[in-house]
Amino acid sequence: MIGKLTGRIDYRAADHLLIDVRGVGYIVYCSDRTMAALPGVGEAVSLYTDLVVREDLMQLYGFLSLVEKEWHRLLCSVQGVGAKVSLAILGALGPDGVSRAIALGDWGAVKAAKGVGPKTAQRIVLDLKDKAPGVMAMGGTVTEAMDGPVAEVVAPADPAPVRVRASKPGAGAASAGALSALSNLGYGPSEAASAVAEAAANLPDAGEAELIRAALKLLAPKG
Repeated sequence: MIGKLTGRIDYRAADHLLIDVRGVGYIVYCSDRTMAALPGVGEAVSLYTDLVVREDLMQLYGFLSLVEKEWHRLLCSVQGVGAKVSLAILGALGPDGVSRAIALGDWGAVKAAKGVGPKTAQRIVLDLKDKAPGVMAMGGTVTEAMDGPVAEVVAPADPAPVRVRASKPGAGAASAGALSALSNLGYGPSEAASAVAEAAANLPDAGEAELIRAALKLLAPKG
């Protein structure tokens, strides 16, 4: 299983790219959102990958974070959802958006992705709602593929290392921290995930402390 690739981009198309890893080229398919976040041809790149092997196909799919990769795996486990539909959903919503939509039961947001009908969107939310807290919690424990220490990619023809710069932490870490705090206060995984997801949707730039306060207000008894 090929779980991660770090190399240099040789070629970019609309939905895939060719990564040169020390002289071996790998074709990797990505969502529109991931493709838009990647650097240009000749630049270094690092992606988590998922390898799909069938009788008539062997294909790699690339993701910027383990959270995105995990949602892809879970989405593909739903009946009627293949890699193409999964990438369309991740491209439309992003991994944090998928977490919020499924935690809130918002199948309308899932349906907005290209090629996803209402029945499929409802099935996705129903099948994966209990998985959302676990995936959201991953946001505080994993990094993006291009985060962390500077990675060096040395091509045989170019001895100078190409450096992959670290990116800023995403909103997933704040949501994961808020979810952990609510769990420590005794809230159940599903209700905590729904509250954090709603708070994150209302306050997209909020930090962990703000999300905790907003989620607690949503969880407070009404009346």
